[in-house]
Amino acid sequence: MRALITGGAGFVGSWLARELLARGTDVLVLDDLSTGRYENLEEIEDGRRLELVVDTVNDPAIVNECVKRVDQVFHLASAVGVRLIIEQPVRTIESIVGGTDVVLRACARYRRPVLITSTSEVYGKGSKIPFSEEDDRIMGATTKRRWSYACAKALDEFLALAHWYESRLPVVIARMFNTVGPRQTGQYGMVVPTFVRQALRNQPVTVYGDGQQSRCFGHVQDIVGGLADLLACPGARGEIVNLGNNQEVTIRELAERVCQLAGSSSEVVLIPYDQAYGEGFDDMRRRVPDLSKAGRLIGYQPRRQLDAILEDVIDFERRQLGDAKRNP
Repeated sequence: MRALITGGAGFVGSWLARELLARGTDVLVLDDLSTGRYENLEEIEDGRRLELVVDTVNDPAIVNECVKRVDQVFHLASAVGVRLIIEQPVRTIESIVGGTDVVLRACARYRRPVLITSTSEVYGKGSKIPFSEEDDRIMGATTKRRWSYACAKALDEFLALAHWYESRLPVVIARMFNTVGPRQTGQYGMVVPTFVRQALRNQPVTVYGDGQQSRCFGHVQDIVGGLADLLACPGARGEIVNLGNNQEVTIRELAERVCQLAGSSSEVVLIPYDQAYGEGFDDMRRRVPDLSKAGRLIGYQPRRQLDAILEDVIDFERRQLGDAKRNP
């Protein structure tokens, strides 16, 4: 068995590569390294069980060749992070919609089962908690760049399901809620690694908005196990499935918890959204997944809760900080 992971040098993709290798599946990674990093795969790339192709998912010829060589496909290549989405909206829309179209066409040509990763962002400003897969969605105005990512991902879902309805292409869609863990970069606004790095340096821990917005954070190892199980599950084909953790925490509480676990003297500082992202930034107050569908289909249940997740990230970042001090 061999699997293609587009975006496999990214944070989630590289953890998925390790999960598949541990299950006995060989891995082909396609990644242009624009947001992914070779360092995420360096220790496992051997040219035999794991092979890396550095190229873009928007090239049909490259994607066709990669899909032809594998038995199944995990499509993770995408723009990531609120800051990147705000600053580069054209790249966000083109890379998401265009890349997914190319991947689905190749999978349809060779009849390869494919998992498309989507996001909790597609629920938008919905207020029904927890979010379940059949809920209506409420989007902000198209003048708010914040929502371009959510709408592009929703279009990915429509396109994937269209392939399922028209030709029964084996498609699964996983809506991932906030996923965190070791090796995640804070470069594009990921909140947990940013908080941890600030706390370990005893710098102000910067919380955007009033800090009362809440999220649920899932460990990346729980998530990638769910991704692998979903594509292997015949009952998941043609379905949308939430993956994440349903332990809710406000962002202010998260910052305080990071400081406590890291033994930090950092002060938590609130920064207005307009100052962080520019005028007119739009956000949602709560984001909690209904995980019952994932439980029914694959027995999914998050094994790691918030403190364990944060301690894992803190330990990793502390080692990275130590290495940087030893090798300036």
